[in-house]
Parts: sequence; structure tokens; C-alpha cells
Amino acid sequence: MSTFSKVIAVASLAVAAYGAKPTADDLHASGYSYTFKSYAEDFNKAYSGDELSRRELIYNDHLKKIQAHNSDSTQTWKMGINEYADMETQEFKDIMMGKKPGQDDGELPWAECPSAKNFTKVANLPKSLDWRTQGAVTPVKNQGGCGSCWAFSTAETLESHVFLKTGKLLTLSPQEFVDCVLNPNDCGGTGGCSGATQWLGFEYAIKNGVTTELDYPYKASTDACDKTKLMPVANITGYCRLPHVSSTYTAAQQYGDLMNAVNVIGPTAISVAAEPWQLYESGVYSGDCGADIDHAVQLVGYGTDKGILKTKDYWLVRNSWGEGWGEKGYIRVQRFGTTAEEKCLTDTTPGDGTACKGDPSTQEVCGLCGIMSDSSYPVGGQLMPPAEQTATF
Repeated sequence: MSTFSKVIAVASLAVAAYGAKPTADDLHASGYSYTFKSYAEDFNKAYSGDELSRRELIYNDHLKKIQAHNSDSTQTWKMGINEYADMETQEFKDIMMGKKPGQDDGELPWAECPSAKNFTKVANLPKSLDWRTQGAVTPVKNQGGCGSCWAFSTAETLESHVFLKTGKLLTLSPQEFVDCVLNPNDCGGTGGCSGATQWLGFEYAIKNGVTTELDYPYKASTDACDKTKLMPVANITGYCRLPHVSSTYTAAQQYGDLMNAVNVIGPTAISVAAEPWQLYESGVYSGDCGADIDHAVQLVGYGTDKGILKTKDYWLVRNSWGEGWGEKGYIRVQRFGTTAEEKCLTDTTPGDGTACKGDPSTQEVCGLCGIMSDSSYPVGGQLMPPAEQTATF
């Protein structure tokens, strides 16, 4: 881990220590100035020498980018200052986005996914949905300087589904997944802070159950699995992974299945191309994300924003970059829905980390930011009796 990684890991896990960040409107106000010195103080950054000068240049470039974007009256979303504003784009991606989805390795016990013919027509689904209002979502978490987004997406989705089955909302341990989930086929990375997939996490939960955050605290680093901390309190019986778009499965079908999954089943683990989200502050994100799937998050709902310029449908997504990012840790991403088929792009570089060993060299990803590209959820969430609260390997 580099010096900067250590700094960002500490600062990211101490978000509550600052709260003076300016809003997008502040930055646009006449005569308002927010210098790098103020930024470093407010966000607990500590640099010296050449590193200080480099970070200041990066920050100033981002500040100009933010102000130019927010001055464009046609934009439906705003950029803003956050704890990641002094990170280069590639550096941000390398540190924060360890999750990249691959294909099934043929050995995972998939649940039988509900058939699309049994789902409700999208037109008959509720016009909006927010699982937070039903108590099914824990507070936003922060992965810090570790590519463990896949572990957070896994833990958060398990929390929601255990709650929906039992009425008990637990805070489960992402660190257990980081340390203990094996990844022999290099699916989504090489494991731990270097990436894996949610469905590997679900497979682990089926076999071993899951421990609480209190018993196995998060450290933003990959360590040996500490079996003395494994006191599982809940598990699942299986999981479902929605199909990828193909010659026999269209983006429209994928959209309908995902809309039904988040409605009928509950919050859903999804994968996205999130690099351009670095400076997102608010609004319905409608920018260009490309097709490089690089991040794991949780879909907790959808809705429609009736803005001044244009009404936009959106997906409601929970991130793991802390409450100081975005809309208190959430982002709304444009959803095209039934008015037009969701756009699909081809990810041409899965060999760079977006696939398991031996997977195809390309993959179609659909929806803005590839938001429909790889969706999964657990089934059979349940609490574990005390006599069964031991992990097996």
C-alpha cells in the first residue's frame, strides 16, 4: 500500500471528523473561494513536499472541472468536492474499484431464478420504490482505500434479505468476505482488496453463514481469515444471478427482470462502470460511463425526477464511499425503461480484470454505466440458531 493509500484509508474511515465541505451551489457563488489548504484541513489530509504540490494540482484541476460542469445549465446532475477530489482518475479507480464481474465458474449452487413469464409487466409495477423507507437498508458504509466494493455489496444485500425474511436488520461483516472468501479462478480480481464478486460471497454465506461487523470489524486491508472471529448469525440457502444479454435475451428483458427483482425480491447486488462518479454530488447522473465494469454496489429502488429541464427516470443506487459522497452516499442513475431499449455497449477488455480465467474475451453490458450488466440476489435468508453458529471450511 502506498503512502497515499494509507492516508486515504484512514481519512475515508473517519468521515465523521469533517463536515465543512462546500456544496455545488457554494462553489458557483460569486466571490466564494475554497482553496486546497481549506480542503486538506476539512478532509483531514496530510501531505508534504512534492506530494503536497502534486495533490494541490490535482485538486485545482478537479475544481475547474466541477465549476465548468455546474455552469452548464443543460446538465441534470451536479459535481462537487468530496474526499476523493485530490485523487487522479486512474488512481481513484485502482484504489476504490477492485470489483469486476466475471462469468460463473460452473460450480456455484445457483438458486432457481424466477422466470420472466412469472414476473409482473413493468407497466404494472409501482412507479417508484425505495427500500430505505421500509427499514430494509443499513446506514451507508465506507470501503476506504481497499478494492472491497464487492464485499460491501454482498454484505449489504445479505443484510436486506435476512431482514425481509426475519424482520431483524443486522450489520454484517464485509471484512469477513475480504479475508475469508476464496477466489481460485480470479473472478473479478485476485480476492480481498484486489477484487472478487458478490456471487462468490453468496456462495461463502451458504456454506459458512455470516458474522456481524461488531465481531469481525472492517480494516480496509486483506488479512488471513481469522477463524476466532467467525461467529455466524445468519445465512442463506441459495442465490439467483440474472442472465447476461445475448442473442436470446434482450436488454428489454433484462430491464424487466431487474425491475421485478428489486420490486418482488428486494435490494439487489449490481455491478457498474463507476469511474466517472468520482466527483458526483447530486441529481440524476446522465453522463458517459463507458463499458468498463469496475465497481459493485446495491440497487435499492428507482423513481422519476421531475426536473426543471426534463423528467428523468432513475435507478436508486447505494454506494460504499461514505455518506460524504453523493447524495449522502447514494447516486441516482438515469433509467431509460420502457420508453426506449436500454443502451448496450461491449466491454472489450474483460481480460484486464473483468472475468474469471477462461471466460469470453468480450461481454455486452447494458443500461447507463452498465447498471444492468451483472445482477444477483440471495434467497432463503435466515437467522442461525446458536448451536449452528460455527463456520465450516
